[in-house]
Amino acid sequence: MEKQCAICNKKSAMGRQWKKLISKYNPTPKKRKYPNLQWLKVPADIKRKTYQPFAGKRILACTKCIKTLSKK
Repeated sequence: MEKQCAICNKKSAMGRQWKKLISKYNPTPKKRKYPNLQWLKVPADIKRKTYQPFAGKRILACTKCIKTLSKK
């Protein structure tokens, strides 16, 4: 199983952190940033088109998609 959202396909990305030392910014090594994925049981009677293929299933979704699902 992949660590990505089943709905929007959001997955990890490489990013940088910067440390401020006195008056200069120093680049630090690259760091992988992961999305906030959570298990979700999609209701069987869902009306939104993007969620209909997953109706009645348990999927791994990012919190942004979970928030969109809860809106009316």
